Amino acid sequence: MDFTSSEASADLAALTRRLLADKVTHDPHGTGGFDTGAWTALGQAGVLDAALPSSLGGGGFGLLEQCAVLTEIGRAVAAVPYLPSITMAASALAEFGTPELVDRWVLPVLRGERVLAVALSGFTASAGRVSGAGTAVPFAAFAHGFLVATPGEVFLVDAAAPGVSVRPQQTVDHADAALVELSDVPGVPLGDIGEWLRLRGTAGVCAQQLGVVERALELTAAYAAERKQFDHVIGGFQAVRQRLADAYLDVEAVRLTTLQAAWQLTSDVPAADAVATAKFWAAEAGHRVAHTAVHVHGGVGIDVDHVVHRYFAAAKRLEFQLGGATRQLLALGDLLAGRG
Repeated sequence: MDFTSSEASADLAALTRRLLADKVTHDPHGTGGFDTGAWTALGQAGVLDAALPSSLGGGGFGLLEQCAVLTEIGRAVAAVPYLPSITMAASALAEFGTPELVDRWVLPVLRGERVLAVALSGFTASAGRVSGAGTAVPFAAFAHGFLVATPGEVFLVDAAAPGVSVRPQQTVDHADAALVELSDVPGVPLGDIGEWLRLRGTAGVCAQQLGVVERALELTAAYAAERKQFDHVIGGFQAVRQRLADAYLDVEAVRLTTLQAAWQLTSDVPAADAVATAKFWAAEAGHRVAHTAVHVHGGVGIDVDHVVHRYFAAAKRLEFQLGGATRQLLALGDLLAGRG
């Protein structure tokens, strides 16, 4: 495969970086979780629809371009629901939904007017009606609709429908998640696409983690180049240099495995092992880089008001989203055993 970014990916990444630099805001630690200004700006600039099919008025691109956007969202630690709303839900509705569903649900999301959340476990269905509960569903506190996975079927559920209960929850960094409870709620069936959603979502998590750890390392290297101890910049100490070098290798491992997973998913070749490998690195390397950033920054690294803490909290959340390192190794073991 070719690891060189396409022109479309580079252009979308550059546009996203400029927009988020101007528009992104950061709420106090543990609050907020949805930057409506940044989300609307991305919609107005065409970033949200650029990676969707041209038949829907989009740019006709796909997951690789979406991952480029997600990396920039991670770099800015922007509280925008691009991953669940675009990479997962809107892409699924565009691929498997009817024109009516696209008009009602996808187009408002592309304009930055609505939010869709995705819950991949905890629900069952009977005769087209969905029941169950999913906890800590990302961006569910602000969602207008949900894609809910049940055994053998995924349903689209309106958040305003009778029997839907959404109770906001606070995660490690924000207050955007929620406990979603459904009681015999009518849903629109989309087919058996739970694994499709999980694989795309996991690749998207890896791309966002790439941006987080990449920027965290840049900030940490800059700090090490100016902070002095014993009349010497700490970046000159061998132990610090080695730690930063290890972090650089970790970031590049996340980058390469994420690109490979996204490329395999867009090339319609088996990608479960590549996705699990990428998520292992996103989790394991994300953990190490996040702790390196805090340790090198010293006392300020544990201040929740300091910029580096935002990256630490984001990296820890993404480490476990859709499965941590151990879960990925177990999945790889099952895949390898099945081939034997």
